[in-house]
Amino acid sequence: MGENTGAGLGGPAGPVGQALRSVVETIVAKAPAGWSEATLTCTAGGGGHSFSGGYAVPDSLSAHHLPVMFAEVGGLGKTVVAASGWERVTLEVRCRPSGTHELVVFPDIVSLESGAYQIVFDADFRLPEAGDLQEAGTAAPAGDPELAVARFHEYMRRRADILGRPEPLPPPASEAEIVEAERRIGRPLPADLRALYSIADGEAVDYRYLGLFRYGWMSLKDLVDSYPFLALRLPGWGIGWDAVVEDCDPPETVRRCSGHPDRVPFGTREDGNYLAVDLAPARNGRPGQVIAAGRDFHDGAGYYADSVTSLLGGLLEMLDAGAYEIRDGFLVLGYYPHPPSGPTKSVGQLPGEIPASVQIAHINNAERPIDLAPLAACPNLRLLHLNRCSTSDLSVIRKLPVESLRATLTDARSDALAPLEGHRYLSALELATEDEIDIAILRTMPNLRGLDLSRAVVRDLTVVADLRELRFLVLQDRQWELLLERDCVPPALAAARIAGASLAETMALASRLQPLEVEPLRLTGKLDELIE
Repeated sequence: MGENTGAGLGGPAGPVGQALRSVVETIVAKAPAGWSEATLTCTAGGGGHSFSGGYAVPDSLSAHHLPVMFAEVGGLGKTVVAASGWERVTLEVRCRPSGTHELVVFPDIVSLESGAYQIVFDADFRLPEAGDLQEAGTAAPAGDPELAVARFHEYMRRRADILGRPEPLPPPASEAEIVEAERRIGRPLPADLRALYSIADGEAVDYRYLGLFRYGWMSLKDLVDSYPFLALRLPGWGIGWDAVVEDCDPPETVRRCSGHPDRVPFGTREDGNYLAVDLAPARNGRPGQVIAAGRDFHDGAGYYADSVTSLLGGLLEMLDAGAYEIRDGFLVLGYYPHPPSGPTKSVGQLPGEIPASVQIAHINNAERPIDLAPLAACPNLRLLHLNRCSTSDLSVIRKLPVESLRATLTDARSDALAPLEGHRYLSALELATEDEIDIAILRTMPNLRGLDLSRAVVRDLTVVADLRELRFLVLQDRQWELLLERDCVPPALAAARIAGASLAETMALASRLQPLEVEPLRLTGKLDELIE
């Protein structure tokens, strides 16, 4: 990896140099007493920016954050993006009380995640989600286009009777318009939804929310425009590597994917959440079933009905039950009456009795080691994260389908990881220890894709070289150095996180892991004189 000393940033007198001076002056002016260095990290591009950082103050137990300076950092980010020619950048500013400082800039292959820099080697690779491996549904569609049309007309008639007036609908979509929409999304609409577009192309803008459970019926144009969003998976390696997607209720009806190209939106809340038809269900589902998906459903889609036809039947039942109200002259239905089910998440302290329905458990802030035995009552537990607490016994994990485990072990005996031997579900593991631990057992885990050992004391770290399916690894910089010295870097890494290193140190180390076709941009100087 080469180095650019600042010419690409326009030099000290240019816009980047002036914007950098403004940031450094603010950092120095607002610094706490006794500080030795300040670090600012910023990601910029795409019309926005974010930043974090703080002051190092020797012998101080308090955190010393940077001052609020959105305008100054935003100005620096914009000028760096413009000067570098990169659409998105990650930049780091380090300065000292003497006024000396350095700006280092890289494109968005690097980002700051959980206080450490992360580098992506293969931007096209995506970790598989559980839903990719689920058995596909084989049942026929449950929708009936003739019945769907009859139910829609009956629903609109009954709404008009309640309101004392009909509600206008847009003209129907033509057959050519429906075919063109199907061509653009690359898949046919279910027959019953298709039939409804032959009645009206969505609902009138001034009469949103016909009662699709607080969703507005979208026009074909809006359907096509919104379609790509439901194919998106959990973003990036920062939160995606150890996340899981819950199973919905009823079980095994909807694939456990955070996004899927066979989910076609037709209802919207205009906030990134959609009502959609699911064309690729899990084994107990039906093609054309109705689900809720989108921005707030990355941890699992919600199931509504086996078809649009059945959804319309549910709307009529809600009118029968009087589950609506008149608000400002509009008829507003209540929320869809899902069948009762238990909670799927447990957050906080671990109760003595935990519902069997729990799939995700975050156990937080316990002073004593946690006894995980009560989790044996959760046969579908998928994620277990111990946050700011510890355990001495992982035995309960042996028979549970846990896919993501975060644990601090207080007892690093030789068999501490024995319950994980051959575990076929575990794909993401984060371990922390104070004592040395043997990780040889990791070789027996066939689906381990992500691993964080940055807070663990490991007896033989070179074991990771044998993890052929490992695609993401988090280590301290000194741990990475050891692997490089012994030529034991896992062979299939798509991304890595390097804790304890500056941005420049991270990129230098990353270039030794895999060749990087990028050169950093730099400006260094003092407050009174910026130099290239």
